[in-house]
Amino acid sequence: MKITRITAYKVELPRDRPYRLSGWRMVPVFDTTLVKIETDAGIIGLGEVCPLGASYLPAYAAGARTGMAELAPRLIGADPTQLDAINALMDATLKGHPYAKSAFDIACWDILGQVAGLPLYALLGGRFGEDVELYQSVPHDTPEAMAQTLAEAQAEGFRRFQPKVGGEPDIDIKRIHGMARLLRPGDVAAVDANGSWLVHEAARVANAIADLDIYVEQPCASYEDCLSIRRRTRQPLVLDEVIDSLPMLLRAHDDGAMDVVNLKIAKLGGLTRTRQMRDLCVSLGIAVTLEDTGGGDVIGSAIAHLGLSTPQRFRFGTAASYYKVRLRTAEGAPVIANGCVRPSDAPGLGLKPLIQAWGEPILDVRA
Repeated sequence: MKITRITAYKVELPRDRPYRLSGWRMVPVFDTTLVKIETDAGIIGLGEVCPLGASYLPAYAAGARTGMAELAPRLIGADPTQLDAINALMDATLKGHPYAKSAFDIACWDILGQVAGLPLYALLGGRFGEDVELYQSVPHDTPEAMAQTLAEAQAEGFRRFQPKVGGEPDIDIKRIHGMARLLRPGDVAAVDANGSWLVHEAARVANAIADLDIYVEQPCASYEDCLSIRRRTRQPLVLDEVIDSLPMLLRAHDDGAMDVVNLKIAKLGGLTRTRQMRDLCVSLGIAVTLEDTGGGDVIGSAIAHLGLSTPQRFRFGTAASYYKVRLRTAEGAPVIANGCVRPSDAPGLGLKPLIQAWGEPILDVRA
């Protein structure tokens, strides 16, 4: 089997509400790039990459598309079912920039599933349970507004929450205590600073919430500063932005730097590398959050398959935001039901593109 054509599409995905990170950073829409990979066997694979703005990670939407334009010609004629060979080819063509490779890797996995006649979760490790529990992000806002958002999410059936904090320690302490009062037995909350606290600020907040059953996620920007907070406080720690490679994961494990790690598909370069790190985490006894930097139906489906193929004990959560965009781009995409999501049982991702929503291609490379 050979790749005969690659097309990419720029699509803006409106959300039900703006996505607000720590420090009042806001992403009103997901600027996503959708991909179709066609083969000489008539099988088509779908992929997607959506950096969360330009200030979150060293990645941005236009950069992804530029990198994809560099990669696409080299992939023509390659066998999309040879995932390691595809990734080696992309790495040889473009050094670094894993997010630019992610959509192509996902699309190749979709093709592999269709060739095998199996849903993606079967190829990624097998099925563990019936569905995947999601967490609801609580956007950065006033303490009162964040408590109200959390209560609304509880009413929708969510039991896992990721409140966005950071930048204002005194107010953050009020935010966290206000939300903690609403948590019920079985609820889990990880307050996420997105690396925006200085060390002294993170230490103050962690000490002020020491009596609460709350996780703290990515308190500071650097790995070393997060490790400092880990060694000075009692809260379970989640690391996200600083865990961007397998060597970094191994270093953090050796240092005892975290209890949970957040694995984002685009940050790591696709499902191939994310599955590798997920499997290592399971072997090392580290729970994982499985998600991506943004996106819609294609990304949401890929995450749901990855989550379902992860042993339930090791699933800390996955974001609900991919399933709450206002523009549908594929049939067969999973939907939220009582705070959980379940991927399609059809081969591959189980999706059919709603091509009218994709518009005209911005990249069209063919044999």
